[in-house]
Amino acid sequence: MPRAPVRAIHMLDSETVFMLPGPVKMDPRVLQAMAAPAMNHRGPEFREVLAELRDHVQYMFGTKGEVAILSGSGTAGLEAAVSGILRKSDRVLNLVNGKFSERFADLCGVFAASTPLTFEWGMAVDPAQVDSALDKGDFKAVTLCWNETSTGLTNPIADIAKIVHDHDALFIVDGITAVGGLESRFDVWGIDALVMGSQKCVAAPAGLSAVALSDRAVGLLHSETSFYTNLKAHVEGLKKQDTPFTPAIPIFLAFREALRILKEEGLERRIGRTHRLAEATRAGLEEIDLDLFPDPRYASDTVTAIRYPPGVDDAKFRRVLREEYGVILAGGQAQLKGKIFRIGHMGLCTFGDLAACFTGIEAALQALGHRFDRGDGVEAIAKRA
Repeated sequence: MPRAPVRAIHMLDSETVFMLPGPVKMDPRVLQAMAAPAMNHRGPEFREVLAELRDHVQYMFGTKGEVAILSGSGTAGLEAAVSGILRKSDRVLNLVNGKFSERFADLCGVFAASTPLTFEWGMAVDPAQVDSALDKGDFKAVTLCWNETSTGLTNPIADIAKIVHDHDALFIVDGITAVGGLESRFDVWGIDALVMGSQKCVAAPAGLSAVALSDRAVGLLHSETSFYTNLKAHVEGLKKQDTPFTPAIPIFLAFREALRILKEEGLERRIGRTHRLAEATRAGLEEIDLDLFPDPRYASDTVTAIRYPPGVDDAKFRRVLREEYGVILAGGQAQLKGKIFRIGHMGLCTFGDLAACFTGIEAALQALGHRFDRGDGVEAIAKRA
């Protein structure tokens, strides 16, 4: 049964089906962790928090190497990695095939000599073209947005990493909607810096980023072009159970709780469940005659981007979903605005969440004129639960 229309939504309730590609819904334990009394961030209690966090973050990244945690969103982590490892004169090849890889290239241009290698949005980065570009130019580093959230596409990171490694370049990766949701082989692939955001696959509040570093990257860290995001200071501080500046303590506590939950579930199980949810999403879309935006061979397991059928207006569709069915989805960005919608199915998302999401999607699409056999999408999801 659809929910009664709501006059205005100022705060989402527990019945809301929250399916953004980040931030994502949080466990009550994570929310409760933020309600702890004030804590001395230079005292023994918080040092214990940082020691535990360091272990959990290494587990999440799949590395025994150095890591850092910063008060600041994923972009702060990217800036820390780029400004801490590279210098102005360093040439960087930026692999661009969506909004967030484009933003990553813009960020790199502030701190180094940035050269974008662009691909059509919705198409994966072609390793052969990366190889050719590296053959033609002397690049210090390559950047990649592993999981391009704007298009719902996962780039072939292992193949790209091998090519970057063969050219002896540094590999700096935006893993903001990948780490904790996609299989990560940081050490095996030879990644030099990998960045994640707290509000995505780990299902913590927005406001923290974490960075994993190779030994090579640690050896290159410097403090010439950054202050608050000085990655060298954050790495050295965390090793000593400290932070260079006042941390966002409540979010650190929530992040710790979210990582505890991740470890209880098990990283492999979390990744496996995310994959099954993605496959169910794709099966459900096929049953109600909707098409993926990206090349299906590279469709993401953490966020799905869907083309609108003819005649369905983005603003009307998402308004009906929100006000009548309590379902929150994301629209498209930049050149894709009004052309696609996106479903996030990472973190703590369940098959029940996905079925409720599709119930609303089917009802809204039918009301707006899209013709299909209603209920088939939900049934396809149920078969894979």
